Amino acid sequence: MSAKIVIVDYGMGNLNSVKRILSRLKIDVSISAHPEDIVAADKIILPGVGHFSQAMANLHTLKLLDPLNNAVLVEKKPILGICLGMQLMAKKSEEGNVNGLGWIDADVVRFNIHDKLKYKIPHIGWNQISMSKPSALMTDINPDAEFYFVHSYHFLNRNPEDILNTTEYEYSFTSAIEKGNIFGVQYHPEKSHDAGEQLFKNFCNL
Repeated sequence: MSAKIVIVDYGMGNLNSVKRILSRLKIDVSISAHPEDIVAADKIILPGVGHFSQAMANLHTLKLLDPLNNAVLVEKKPILGICLGMQLMAKKSEEGNVNGLGWIDADVVRFNIHDKLKYKIPHIGWNQISMSKPSALMTDINPDAEFYFVHSYHFLNRNPEDILNTTEYEYSFTSAIEKGNIFGVQYHPEKSHDAGEQLFKNFCNL
């Protein structure tokens, strides 16, 4: 686990909690908003909490879009999107009605809940995942593991092959994706205790 990992700081997200876990795992990790650091990274983590359109605006202002696209699409560096960071990988979001990075053939949509007494929006708290396909990211994680969620919007995939995890919240939604070197989790592994720590270990070992 000697690879250098950069956590992208675009002004939206609890970056330090991710960094603390990786530092505890003896991973070479840094937080940066500089394009040159993304270029130099071996692996990238794109966290995020907040509004989709503001996140895309921040990435544009910081001139991070081209370095991210080159690192992920051309150099094929592994990237892990967390919560909003995963949603940014989609083509478009209903939150702000703006385009995303477009790496995954999916849209981001608001939960369409009918039983509003039982299922509150945002979806907050512990919930179970189901694994849709084998993945190195899921090594040594219980197939029925629980992770911590905080979100009002979720992925709507067009290509089922990109779905890694699903979760039930009145209906089934995509809670993790994998497409080649691109990984995303809707849940927060940095808040998910042992299962979350194992997920970070697995990403660092890719």
